[in-house]
This record gives sequence, C-alpha cells and structure tokens, in this order.
Amino acid sequence: MNVLNYPRLIVAGSSLLVSAAAWSTQGIDEPVESTDRERSQSLKSEFIAVPFIFSTETLSTAVGGAGVLKHAGQMQASVLAVGLGSANDSWVTYLAANSYQLPKLEQWLFSAEFYRASYKQGIYFIDTDRGESMLAANQPSSGQLTETERVITLGDESYAKLHMKYVLPWGRGVNGATKSLVPATEALSWNPLTSGVSSLTVTPFYRMQQLQGYDYLPNESQGVALQLGWDNRDNGKNSTQGGQTRLTLTRDFGSASRSSWTTWEFEQSLFLSLGQSDWFAKQVLAFNLYLADTPTWQSGNLDTGEYHRPPSFVGVSLGGFNKLRGYSGQQFVGRSAVLYSTEYRMLPKWQPLTTLPLFNLYHIPWWQWTLFAETGQVSDEFTVESLHQNMKWTLGAGIRFEVEGVVVRTDFAVSEQGGQFWVMVNQPF
Repeated sequence: MNVLNYPRLIVAGSSLLVSAAAWSTQGIDEPVESTDRERSQSLKSEFIAVPFIFSTETLSTAVGGAGVLKHAGQMQASVLAVGLGSANDSWVTYLAANSYQLPKLEQWLFSAEFYRASYKQGIYFIDTDRGESMLAANQPSSGQLTETERVITLGDESYAKLHMKYVLPWGRGVNGATKSLVPATEALSWNPLTSGVSSLTVTPFYRMQQLQGYDYLPNESQGVALQLGWDNRDNGKNSTQGGQTRLTLTRDFGSASRSSWTTWEFEQSLFLSLGQSDWFAKQVLAFNLYLADTPTWQSGNLDTGEYHRPPSFVGVSLGGFNKLRGYSGQQFVGRSAVLYSTEYRMLPKWQPLTTLPLFNLYHIPWWQWTLFAETGQVSDEFTVESLHQNMKWTLGAGIRFEVEGVVVRTDFAVSEQGGQFWVMVNQPF
C-alpha cells in the first residue's frame, strides 16, 4: 500500500554532498575546441581535491573530501567523487561522471550518478497519523495536509541515475552538444530557434529509502523522467539576463510490490540586469516559478486504499536547500505544490577571497551577495485556492562564490519555524 511519508532533513554540511548531484548534471563551463583533432590535442586533465570537516545534528562530527577531475578523457567531461564518515558511524558516498559523448552522436551528452548513504541518527518527518489511519481504515486522506512528526531513526538511502541529453540542433545547439555548454556570447532573444539551448533529457532512475521502525512506508521507486528544457541564460553560474524553462514528466510504472504513479513539474526563471553601481559590478533581479502536480493522486482502488501516489522521497515536496529554504528538507509533501522565489544578487567590486588563507589555493573569479524571499504551499488538491491558502514563507541572505568552476552557495533563511543554514553547490535556479 502506498502511503504518504515525510523524509529526512538535509542538514547543512551533508547538503553539500547530496546537492553535488545537481552540479554534476550541469558540469563545468569550459571552452570547447572546434574540431575533434584540436580537442584531443588540447586535452589536459586537471584534478582538484577539497577536504572538509563539519558537525550537524544528523551526522555529529563528520570528516570527508570531494575530488573533481576536469577534462576527464574528453574536454567537456568531468568526474566528481565525494565521501565522508562521521563519529556516529554514518557514512555517505557519491560518484558522478558528467557530459560524455559517444562517437558520431554529436547532439548527445551522457551522464551517470550514484549515491549511497547510511544515517544512524537520521532526521525524518513522518505523518504517522495519516499512515496509521489509512492502514487501519483503508481510507484516503481528507485532502488537507496534516502536521508531521519529527523522528530520529536509522535511515539507508541510495539512488542511481543515467542522464541521456539530446541537444536540439537549433539556437546554440546548432553546432553540437559540447559547444552548447559554453556561456552565451551573442545577444539573447526570446526565439528558441535562434537563442539558447533546447534539449530533451531521458533519465532512467532507481531510488531507495528505508527507515527503521517504519516498514509500512514505501521504500523503493524505479522509473524514468523525461525533461524538455530551454536554457536561454547568458551564464548558468552567474546569470544576468535571459531565463530558463523546464518541464519534467516522471513515471514509475509500478510492479507487484509497488504502486505506479506519475508526476509533472514546471519551472520558469527570469533574470533582469540592474547594471553597475559604485559598489557592485553587477546587480540582478532573479525570479522563479515552480509548479508541480501528481495527476494519478486520486486514481487506484478505492476499496483497498491503494492509490497511485509516489513515496515522499520522490514525490512533490517543498523545503530544503533549493525550495522554501527556511524549512527542513522535504518537510512538506503532497499531491501538488507552488513556489514563488525572488533574489537580489549583487557582485561586489571588492574581492578579498583571493588573499585569504586556504581560499588563495583555488581559482575564485567572483563572489556574490544575495537577498531572497520565497512563498509557497503544498496541497493534496490541485486547485488555485488550495495552493494559495496559508502559504509558507522564507526570507534570507547568502554569500556565493565560484571555486574552480563550481558555484558554492551558503544561505541563511528564516521562517515562522525558525532558521536554517545551508551549504551546497549551484544556484537555486
């Protein structure tokens, strides 16, 4: 039986490891040579390693490291490995190979990633009332979200994904997939046939989450995600104009041991340059809309209560380092969600990081100050009214910088439930 559950909080520190997945599917923007011969002649791999130590409520004191191999066999390709162990015997491993090409497939990029972790004192959010009542009465929920219970238990998690990205042969993709990775140099327009990168990505996936003491919750998902995207930003790491559109359809076809289900997600960003000032080289207003739904939510066997709903760790959710940052990771889960986000991003002319100890060992071309606000809601009904009632909010500030081609982001966000501090990679949108 498929019942709702609420997964663990992704805490500061460990969020950096988990969000590496988001970085790995984007890769590193590098100049790409015009021919295969020139590319092979100029190919020179570069390895960068960063050790780290931190302490969180979930992991206690943790020690680990991350390593990035740039130009890993191909000019545009990279490999990322992350691992850590903690004082409470928790551990995390992550491995990704990004943006590889196969012979004669100039419009395709292939990436793969694998994550495995064990949290001895994992923090999760469980809707025990709903789960127990559905098991006992075999009845659907009332349609209104209920409060969740924060629990600490042993959690084992893993996922494996294969990303097969086809870059459509127009706009910046007209000369092949590898050249589409380079930041835009030409003027942007709102015509996808002449501007930006249009792509279609197929991602088979497997995900697992097992929580000790909650065996009645679904713990596996296996399916495929199909994403249609148009990236019309001038620079994916530090955008000043343009926007990005993504529509993602995810399907688990089910099996004898798990329910089938379908979700869709739509995301639209927009960037407006405010120019320079005495203090800042760049000022940008960034906006983002996120809308998602589970159209199979009410389908299924009404007599047994077996509905076609995803496990919460793969379903529609808000909360965490990208969406509604003032709340714990995936704290709100349900059928549908809406989120409105805005950021004021400032690039100071003053750059002290290159002279500081440790920082001066790495190439850091820029840093950025950010103020942000978010408001959103999760609902068990996909209606304008339900999604805009009693909306949650977040206010925050952050400092971000690019280190060896990777954007490192630190955000502090507050909400009605307190504050959250996040350390991760990549811009939230």
